[in-house]
This record gives sequence, structure tokens and C-alpha cells, in this order.
Amino acid sequence: MPLHKIKDFDPDYRTHFEGQDIIGYDLHAGKDNIGSVDDLLVDDMGKIRYLIINTGAWIFGKKVLLPIGRSRIDYKGHRITAEGLTRAQAESLPQYDGTMPVDYDYEEQVRSVYRPTTALENSAPLDKNKAAVGYDRDTYSYDRDSDLYNLDDTNHQSLKLYEERLIANKTRAKTGEVAVGKRIETESAKVSVPIEKERVVIERTSGASTAVTPGDKAFQDGEVARVEVYEETPDIRKEAFIREEVSVRKEVDRDVVNAEETLRREELNVDTEGTPVVDQGVDSRRNSERV
Repeated sequence: MPLHKIKDFDPDYRTHFEGQDIIGYDLHAGKDNIGSVDDLLVDDMGKIRYLIINTGAWIFGKKVLLPIGRSRIDYKGHRITAEGLTRAQAESLPQYDGTMPVDYDYEEQVRSVYRPTTALENSAPLDKNKAAVGYDRDTYSYDRDSDLYNLDDTNHQSLKLYEERLIANKTRAKTGEVAVGKRIETESAKVSVPIEKERVVIERTSGASTAVTPGDKAFQDGEVARVEVYEETPDIRKEAFIREEVSVRKEVDRDVVNAEETLRREELNVDTEGTPVVDQGVDSRRNSERV
């Protein structure tokens, strides 16, 4: 069964490790820091089979495979402990350079280093392909080496402590609507315009008894007196003017709403019998709050 680097197989692989990225975690053997985790290999089913570990200065930067069952993950300390890994084993493991395929023969070399000595002594003779009698590349199953490929939950137990927090959020809701528009109202208006009209007044008076000479302009036919007569007529029309301007805007009134709730928090109780050495760790969140 071919193996794949976890990033190529599942880009969201962090969800398998409590949301953390264990790639880059320090690697410890006992109390010694012996390197770091470079990558992980998974099978076609997505099950983690190996950690690719860089031994750093421990074995001159040699990269080897560590079966996932031989690891103990410390998420709080961001480190992984290689259970039972010795320097002699690391030196005996075939080097991993990422270029050659991790096939059945390569895995058998890795497994032969990690398998317990007692298991090797009690195992069946090896055939010419260095495979234990009873299985070969076509019939091998990882279940045969469950101690190498199954995570031991007893080494990874965790207890989650919960607490309640008061979360303050705001929701925006429509409480009303104001519509500002126009309407037309009508009314009757009266206006008075004084006008003038001209009229012709003809006044006749009796003439004087003064005689005229024959040469005077008298008895001339067609003599006319012309007078132009005018009158005013009203010019009444309607015109539109701006009576007033109305502006519409919104203003925000701010207030503070106070709320009080009773919050619960779980605390850790550690009961011991005898005189075991217990490292209870440090509440990093509370320390950060004190800073």
C-alpha cells in the first residue's frame, strides 16, 4: 500500500491533532531532545503510519521513520516523545531522503529495527525476501504490528476543563421607518389689481360773438381732432417659488447596557495515593492574564 505525505493527502490534517500542527514539534527520547518532526506519512485510508523525524545533531541530521505507535504526543508542551527509541536503533534505521518510494521492502527494514527482540526470536524463519513466513507483500497488514501503528490512548489521555465566559454581542434590528415626502394642497387666493381706463370727454361751449375775416380758416371740410384712448387690463398668472427647504439625516444616540450573569468554571482536582511525583503543569492562560 503506497504511503503519502499528509499535506498532500489532507491539507486539513490539523483537525486530527486537536487543531494543532505537530509538524515541527520537538522530538525527545527520554529526557534528551534528539530532533524534530519533519512530516507524516499516511496510507490510502488516511491512517497515520509514520512520523518522518530529523535526528538533528543526535545522528548528524539523519532522517528516519518513526512508527506512529511509538510516539507520545504532548500538545501542551509541543513535543513528541519517541517511546523506547535508542541511538543504536536510529543508527540502524534506513535513511529517508524523500526521493525513494516507501515500499514494502523499505517498511520491513524499518519494522525489523523497532520490533521487540523477543518477537524476533520467536518469529518464523525468514525467506529469501526477508519476509517472515506467514505473510508477504500481498498479505501483510498493519494489524500484525499493532504496537507499532496504533496510538496507545493510555499515553494520550486528556481531560478538558471548561469555563463559561460572558460574550457580549450586538444585533441590529429595524425598529421603524420614517418616510418624508411631499403632497399638494390647494387653496383659493384673491388679488386686487387697480386698472385705469381712459375716456374721452367732449365739452361744448358757446362761441364768442367775435367776427372772423374771410381769410381765416373757416368752413373747411374734413377737419378732424384725434385723441388716442388707452385702458389697462389685468395680467394675472401663477409662478412657483421655493417656500422652504427640508433636509433629512440620521443621528445616533449612544447608550451602554450593563448585564450581570453568574459564570461557572471547572477546576482540576488531583487526588493521589502514596507518594507519586506529579507535575501539574502551569495554567498558561492565567499567567498571560497576569502579565
